[in-house]
Amino acid sequence: MPMTQTTTIEAATAQRDQLPQVHLPRNEGMELDMDWVARVQANTSAIERRAATLPGRRSVKKAYQAAWLAKAVTLIDLTTLSGDDTAGRVRRLCAKARQPVRADILDALGLPAITTGAVCVYHDMIEVAVEALEGTGIPVAAVSTGFPAGLSPFHLRVAEIEESVKAGAKEIDIVISRRHVLTGNWQALYDEMKAFRAACGEAHVKAILATGELGTLRNVARASLICMMAGADFIKTSTGKESVNATLPVSLTMIRAIREYEARTGFKVGYKPAGGISKAKDSLVYLSLMKEELGDRWLQPDLFRFGASSLLGDIERQLEHHVTGAYSAGYRHGIG
Repeated sequence: MPMTQTTTIEAATAQRDQLPQVHLPRNEGMELDMDWVARVQANTSAIERRAATLPGRRSVKKAYQAAWLAKAVTLIDLTTLSGDDTAGRVRRLCAKARQPVRADILDALGLPAITTGAVCVYHDMIEVAVEALEGTGIPVAAVSTGFPAGLSPFHLRVAEIEESVKAGAKEIDIVISRRHVLTGNWQALYDEMKAFRAACGEAHVKAILATGELGTLRNVARASLICMMAGADFIKTSTGKESVNATLPVSLTMIRAIREYEARTGFKVGYKPAGGISKAKDSLVYLSLMKEELGDRWLQPDLFRFGASSLLGDIERQLEHHVTGAYSAGYRHGIG
């Protein structure tokens, strides 16, 4: 489905007031269906061929490109997950989330104010972020369950979720136990994910599959399906700490699992590619993939997010180029 001639700058940002809200029923999950899991296949060569065609087949220019890049900004989980995070750094990140694009650029483009989709931090920084975002409606997401390896004792991983929710996180990004996938212990993965979902309560849960460590696309497809069966609100590619993070073949595999799950159950599950997406042109490829495979509804922040921070700086540079015809230095668009 073509991206051009269907999107204007106004349309791309009209839903900004929906950023903190979710208007769909949550995925309630279902009983573990091992027959369905066993039937899951992934034609790796076909998936890779399809993914390889995406960057060259979809191109948007001028005002349409600006519109799609503005849309991408509203879908970013602006993230800091460093060992040297401080309260000051998190407050600066939250300020950037509140105004991710310079006001003069927005004015020149005729755009209203926009925000990012969320701010994602470690547990210790939740209260700082919640305070800094008070009144904005921007949710705070917290990584949890022994992020990034997920190898801490199970009861501590559950307790970590509960503490993060208590501290004010509205979204929890959990990591699954990769060994359950690699050994084919699907019941253990289902039970783990179900326990994590229960611990989240009203907070939405994103299941990080760490796809670069799962071995095959078939494992990725099966793990995606299991997590959705257990009630995941989102499935997410990576922690950003693996050697291989979000890729187009992995994304296509996970997106088609989402499509199949919705066809079977009626529940829409969100998707979050994370790690390695740092260029504005990459965000356009991912948006086109979502539009073609799942439709326009998955271009809203309650069903799609980018796990990124450096991506925002490049998008802002591209938007300034659209306005002025010249590229600016990266320091003019600092994110922290």
